[in-house]
Amino acid sequence: MNLNKTYIVAVVAAGALTLGSCNIYQKYETPADTAITRAYVEARSAAPDSTAIGNLTWEQVFTDPTLCEYINRALENNTSLRNAMLNVDIAHAQLKGAKLAYLPSLAIAPNGAGASYAGSTMSWTYTIPAQVSWEIDIFGKLLNSKRSAQAAVYQSEAYAQAARSQIISAVANTYYGIAAVRKQLELMRSTSQIWAENVNTMRDLKEAGRTNEAAVVQSSANYYSIMGNIKDMETSLDQLNNTMALLLNETPRVYDIASVALDKFQAPAFAGEGVSMTELAARPDVTASEQALAMAFYATNSARAAFYPGLTITANGGFTNLLGSFVKNPGDWFIQLAGSLVAPIFSRGRNIANLEASKARQKQALNNFEYTLLSAAAEVSDALTVYENNVAKYGFLEKQVAEMERSVSITNDLLQYADGTYLEVLTAQQGLLNAQSGAISCRLNQVQAVINLYQALGGGR
Repeated sequence: MNLNKTYIVAVVAAGALTLGSCNIYQKYETPADTAITRAYVEARSAAPDSTAIGNLTWEQVFTDPTLCEYINRALENNTSLRNAMLNVDIAHAQLKGAKLAYLPSLAIAPNGAGASYAGSTMSWTYTIPAQVSWEIDIFGKLLNSKRSAQAAVYQSEAYAQAARSQIISAVANTYYGIAAVRKQLELMRSTSQIWAENVNTMRDLKEAGRTNEAAVVQSSANYYSIMGNIKDMETSLDQLNNTMALLLNETPRVYDIASVALDKFQAPAFAGEGVSMTELAARPDVTASEQALAMAFYATNSARAAFYPGLTITANGGFTNLLGSFVKNPGDWFIQLAGSLVAPIFSRGRNIANLEASKARQKQALNNFEYTLLSAAAEVSDALTVYENNVAKYGFLEKQVAEMERSVSITNDLLQYADGTYLEVLTAQQGLLNAQSGAISCRLNQVQAVINLYQALGGGR
């Protein structure tokens, strides 16, 4: 008897040591094997900065009342965002199921039968059984399943935040895109009127012998060119309006967005400053990628746990009139207790293959996580560079516009009163239009760089 007890204790101790070495019960921790993951771990432990770009509310970044109204409508109605929130509900339901797996299961399966032999009276038998089955989670199978479901909840919440951030940024980008196109249209239409007048001027100068037919033809060609460009801009405006309607989940319509909205946008003070790893760590896609790694970690743990026995306790009870081969009326109550321990010995290599595959998928998830961090840093760096360079570029373009306006004025005077040529006038006019259009595009690039930077850091939480 003592020998048996000693043997049991030894087996239990050996099993405990084996479980400890396999880390079946270990909780996921962010790996810090590389420089970027170490920086990420340190950043996650740092206190959040309330003034950081990603931590600002979208109302602090976008102050235009009309834009705020559109963003609110999109957050309430956008289909993609609704589906993302439903995914969160699905993940919570699955987590609830994983938690309830710890509880016993109860099943009732009443049955009855009748039999008659050689014309005898029908003999009825019946059983009203209830079965309770309880899986004891000795080796962490249910634990790892629950932890994986919890990671899935965090991942779905991160995806929902990413969708929210994308919707806010998409509405803002479309809003200022419409303002920019309207501004371009105003410029082209006013320029087309000037160029139409130039065609008449060239005709008058031809009649006076100051120029020739080539000047009239060239000025007419420029006028028709800008009229064609106006149609292209009108098409772009229609497409942007349709994009806004989709974002707001509305039927196509024309949105009343003034061109001056582009000039009124004020970039927050943070724009143009460096971004720390703490801000990158708060990005929802980074969080989602890490939760995918956590889920792969728990899947590996579950694959390891599959090598160990499963213990199930079962209890059956109920009321029946069938006692062995005898039928008794009235029936009696019965109860049965049983326990089963199923240990895998050989399953055609399935468990070994599953474990190897789980380890490989965990490595893939780690690679994806590290790449997500690197990609996040590159995306933020790109947005900062675009903003800073367009701020500098806009200053140059403003000076260029001023110089081209002087050039148009001078060449017109020379053509009217001196020895200027029609080619100089047309070149100056085209140069002015290009400079003005470039300044509008540059301003839009500035605004959209701020919006993209805000989205790149998970803004809109």
